[in-house]
Amino acid sequence: MTRLILATRNAGKITELRAILADAGLPHELVGADAYPEIPDVKETGVTFAENALLKAHALAQATGLPAVADDSGLCVDVLNGAPGIFSARWAGRHGDDQANLDLLLAQIGDIADEHRGAHFACAAALALPDGTERVVEGQLRGTLRHTPAGTGGFGYDPILQPDGETRTCAELTATEKNAISHRGKAFRALVPVVRELLG
Repeated sequence: MTRLILATRNAGKITELRAILADAGLPHELVGADAYPEIPDVKETGVTFAENALLKAHALAQATGLPAVADDSGLCVDVLNGAPGIFSARWAGRHGDDQANLDLLLAQIGDIADEHRGAHFACAAALALPDGTERVVEGQLRGTLRHTPAGTGGFGYDPILQPDGETRTCAELTATEKNAISHRGKAFRALVPVVRELLG
């Protein structure tokens, strides 16, 4: 059984990818970065989601000698030319302050009419092998930005993105419903044939 390492300390992400690999009948053992606490977090200095995902995957593959998966994701708003994009987690200035990021974004597009509030969550997922082999796949979840947050599930910008075809925001969906349509779920599922091709 090949051990595969996912560049995250987020238990939810590990559970999600583990389930996707299992559903696909892939026998690989998946562990998170917590299994290797001595390896420092990688600085995300890329200018695209794909570059950041590759930076993290390569760093982990080199440090552990194992195949590594990493993802990078964010919210891309049409009227902001794709921003906050790779800056989604630190849009308001401090990394990971979900409420401040949400408040700032809503203020920035406060006077934008409903028909121009299109946006999408984007995710790039990368697989890197210790020999330098790399692959990147992407997933998107398109929707419209609400004027006020709704729902208590999820995190980040989930309370304001209403997926196309839905009457609820991502934060009002169950975890199962969200995973079925999410940008990360799509990217992780697109990784399955890549894992099969490169790792068997």
